[in-house]
Amino acid sequence: MHFNNREEIIELTPLWKGERLPDGRPKVEDKYLKALHTLTLEEVWKPIFVLGYESQFEGRLHTLHDDGRKLVGRAVTASYMPTRPDLDEVVREIGKKEGRTGTYNQWVVDSLTEGDALVVDMYDKIYKGTFLGGNLTTALKNKTKTGGAVIWGGVRDVEQMKKVEGVQVYYRGIDPTPIREFVITGFNTATKIGNAVVLPGDVVFGAGGGVLFIPSHLVAEVVGNAAKTQVKDMFGFEMITLNRFSTAQIDRNTWSVEMLDMLIEFIEKDDRAEQYRGLDWSTEYDLAINGDPNDTQSAL
Repeated sequence: MHFNNREEIIELTPLWKGERLPDGRPKVEDKYLKALHTLTLEEVWKPIFVLGYESQFEGRLHTLHDDGRKLVGRAVTASYMPTRPDLDEVVREIGKKEGRTGTYNQWVVDSLTEGDALVVDMYDKIYKGTFLGGNLTTALKNKTKTGGAVIWGGVRDVEQMKKVEGVQVYYRGIDPTPIREFVITGFNTATKIGNAVVLPGDVVFGAGGGVLFIPSHLVAEVVGNAAKTQVKDMFGFEMITLNRFSTAQIDRNTWSVEMLDMLIEFIEKDDRAEQYRGLDWSTEYDLAINGDPNDTQSAL
């Protein structure tokens, strides 16, 4: 058993071909993290889902702040189990050899860097499962700058946590008890948050009442396709209002050449769509001309 092992992280994420962080996690570019702040949950979810990644979302979480702020960052994952004496002894010895100090939750928080988001499977433990409190949330902010955390378990000191500026935390419940009787079993390994599967370096996207975990190798494609969905919605709402196209036409996965031509004209001429100029629509035209075998129902 190893914790936060660079070679194992690289082996776990072979589809990532770009730059990596010192610990081996994929380093998704900051420009994509910034772009995600302009997108909605549904716009980001759709291109992931149609590519077959159907276990990336979890919505059964509370948020530290309910003011609409998003959580975007590169995942640092950790998994825990209830304490078993012999396992606890083995893990502590491994940690000692790796130079780790403090409690099992401190091991992970101490590793965070700018742009990270902490993702913790605390096996839905709330009583004595309070992974974050005021002190560790302060450390979280200082290390990640713009990040936050997703905890499949508990938090405490919520009043103190809310005073830590710029942090967003998703969690399962609140309890005043300190964290006790737990053991770490994975650190930057594959982990599970409710119904979602998360790998180290995935981009955490918390918005709209839930959290979506975007596979690192898909982020660029997802952001591009989400931008297309955004401008298609803008155009589609206007066409429906003007009775130019029906909702059935607008909701189809594949648009006709006529509709695409009108969309391109809208993007080029309407100032509201200026930021979408330069998007490549060749795939959409190809599907419109040659047919899309998956276009048997309305768009997602």
